[in-house]
Amino acid sequence: MKIILANPRGFCAGVNMAIETVDKVLAMKGPPVYVYHEIVHNRHVVEGFRGRGVTFVDNIEEVPVGGLVVYSAHGISPEVRRRAKERRLVEVDATCPLVTKVHMEVLRYVRDGYTIIFIGHRAHDEAIGTVGEAPESILVVETPEEVAALKIKPNAKLAYVTQTTLSVSDAQRVIDVLKKRFPNIRYPAKDDICYATTNRQNAVTSLSPEVDLVLVIGSKNSSNSQRLVERALDAGKPAYLIDDASELDPTWFNGKQLVLVTAGASAPEHLVSDLVLRLQHDFGGEIETRTLLEESISFELPKSVRSLAVVS
Repeated sequence: MKIILANPRGFCAGVNMAIETVDKVLAMKGPPVYVYHEIVHNRHVVEGFRGRGVTFVDNIEEVPVGGLVVYSAHGISPEVRRRAKERRLVEVDATCPLVTKVHMEVLRYVRDGYTIIFIGHRAHDEAIGTVGEAPESILVVETPEEVAALKIKPNAKLAYVTQTTLSVSDAQRVIDVLKKRFPNIRYPAKDDICYATTNRQNAVTSLSPEVDLVLVIGSKNSSNSQRLVERALDAGKPAYLIDDASELDPTWFNGKQLVLVTAGASAPEHLVSDLVLRLQHDFGGEIETRTLLEESISFELPKSVRSLAVVS
């Protein structure tokens, strides 16, 4: 069996920054450290931090008064910040800069009197945080059908933004319907879907036609990982999202000679290495890396971490 390793894969700049932020806070302050929502959507990353004294909370009131809280890479609403200040929490913001960009777009559109259409998965942490910037001015749509059902006031000024981890093709289908129904709708000058999401999806789309099976390392609650599976399925290939090599089913490989392996933007590379070793051991897999492009983007640690260092 031959194993094709897709590159780029795995951690993006935002995930690297968020994980490094929690590492730095732990090194400077030690536990207990609280993180609002999962720092990134990966079970292994979250469990690793739990083992080092990090407590993940879904309600800011779970953080003790005066405690230290790190905000996850997915961003938060102003209401969460307000409640954190009431509790005199020390706040460290690990929001991905690309998510912050979408928040800033929302605020600019609201300031200029626009009603905003947010294209995304309404239950996702990123969507909840972004919509929280201006809940009275934002409508969420997930599908082209929901665009058709929108009730918009006559002469309303409209703009749209998107979740950063969407399927590029799914988002485009919604955008096409939006532009057809509302020809004058405004939108950001630069695409909101993040570079890493786009690159990993493009890699799967490009390489899937060559293989018999696609394996994606990532957790079930990872939007960008789910999108990679969808890309492979769109290409007519069987595809599975797995947290790690322990979830492999030997029957998947019956009659399969070429397997594509990739990882979502929140999946650690050591999980990919473990998977490859398992495939080599069980199936005698021969490895070939296919690099579509090299990523060189990185983000500095947030100012709130640097400020924490000064206080320390």
